[in-house]
Amino acid sequence: MDRETAHRRRWGALAVLIICLLVLVADNTILNVALRVLSDPEQGVGASQSQLAWAINSYTLVFAGLLFTFGVLGDRWGRRRLLASGLFVFGAASALSAYSQSPEQLIAARAAMGFGAAMVMPQTLSIITDVFPSDERPRAIGIWAGAVGLALAIGPTAGGLLLENFWWGSIFLINVPFVLVGLSLIFVLIPESRDEAPGRLDLVGVLLSIPGLVLLIYGVITAGERASLTDPDVVVALLGGLGVLTLFVLHEKRVDNPSLDVRFFRDPRFSVSIAVILLLFFSMAGIIFFMSFYWQSVREFSPLVAGLLVLPSAVGQMLFAPLSPTLVRKAGPRAVAAGGIVAVCLSFAFFAVIQQDTPIPLIMLFFFTQAAAMATVLTPATDAIVSSVPPGKAGAASAVQNTARQIATALGVAVLGAVISVHYRSALSPELQRVAAEEGVPEERAETAGESIEATMTLVRELGDAGRVLVAPAKEAFVSGMHLAALVSLAFGIIGLVVVLIWLPRSSGGDGGRGGRGQGSGTRSG
Repeated sequence: MDRETAHRRRWGALAVLIICLLVLVADNTILNVALRVLSDPEQGVGASQSQLAWAINSYTLVFAGLLFTFGVLGDRWGRRRLLASGLFVFGAASALSAYSQSPEQLIAARAAMGFGAAMVMPQTLSIITDVFPSDERPRAIGIWAGAVGLALAIGPTAGGLLLENFWWGSIFLINVPFVLVGLSLIFVLIPESRDEAPGRLDLVGVLLSIPGLVLLIYGVITAGERASLTDPDVVVALLGGLGVLTLFVLHEKRVDNPSLDVRFFRDPRFSVSIAVILLLFFSMAGIIFFMSFYWQSVREFSPLVAGLLVLPSAVGQMLFAPLSPTLVRKAGPRAVAAGGIVAVCLSFAFFAVIQQDTPIPLIMLFFFTQAAAMATVLTPATDAIVSSVPPGKAGAASAVQNTARQIATALGVAVLGAVISVHYRSALSPELQRVAAEEGVPEERAETAGESIEATMTLVRELGDAGRVLVAPAKEAFVSGMHLAALVSLAFGIIGLVVVLIWLPRSSGGDGGRGGRGQGSGTRSG
């Protein structure tokens, strides 16, 4: 496909990329509303709390561990090629997930889905960077980011509808037709592109990045599960991951053709944007994840209703992501980012005082505000990251951005989850021990029931009327744990605000020489 044809079809290409993005993001949000069903031995696969966590974490571990690798390989081997290959793998793994017969099979299939997603995600941004000229790119990235909001709306709502009418496997099988549509359009609308002068492959750097990221994320996830940083395997994983990543950075500084040029971080547009993404996604992750349990276990809504309650958040992101570039042109990136972070911090302050009977419309208002504010920050941050590097390295830059998001998300769920878990156990323990002693519940069973509100509610159902006395203290303990997690999120949000005010430039920088339709951009299309 020549450059003129690619330029004419650029908006069609964006539509295909959005389909790919919708499938990836919606599937994870669908899974969040299905956790309770999957834990049921009759309706689901009888997964334990730990197995449910690993159904999510196996995806995250593989996805985040390979994002950078596939970003680099996409720049070299062809972005369209990896996009199509990854989408195929994701679709096939989705079908395997749907027909899993045990928690172990589901975890393995989810890991395969993460492998496919890691091939797809970096290519979406790098293809946008290739096919859109610099004056249109912020708008295209805004639409790309807004698609995440659409996925947030589609995922939980579709998941709730599917769970109400079909068996649990339908939440994964629904991916397959969308994957087929995407595959049928990729080769018609998306041009092949790659780095024109990639140089010699930095094989050592790529190979160092994989164990470094996997070990780091595994350590973070396991620490969150156990609410402990002192377990030997957690310490080994965290120190091993940090050690390997340190070797990676030292290696990248010495080679002639690094897979990641660490000099990119000297540009404040790149480094500050990465820092802001890390801080905000860390702060947001735990709140968003545990709100699913708030809706279903504390407020006792069905998965469908819980999915519908995400809509205001999705609408906020869909509306403000495309508007963000306009705000940046008028007020500058620093003012827009600072204003967005202030609004996000206000939402964290609200969640620090949320109660069991807080009016739903008020919660929806803050969900909308939070998502809209995040969109105004993340759209220009993403554009700054991919625009501040040479065009031939767009895949690597995109992968760095996505890897930062995944690490921050895993870290946020782990740390904020540990905050909630530790508080929940200590707050509920006296009442749980009393009921367990009265009803003859084994000590090991009582300890398991105190791990989470969902585990407690399972014990309540087992004990019948005698267990109802645990419902009120369980809900109170969970909500007060959420308050602590929201305060931690607020603290990190404030740190993000300080970073933006001190280091983010007042105005947007140049575009690395990318003008017009991308001629001379360092990539080639075909």
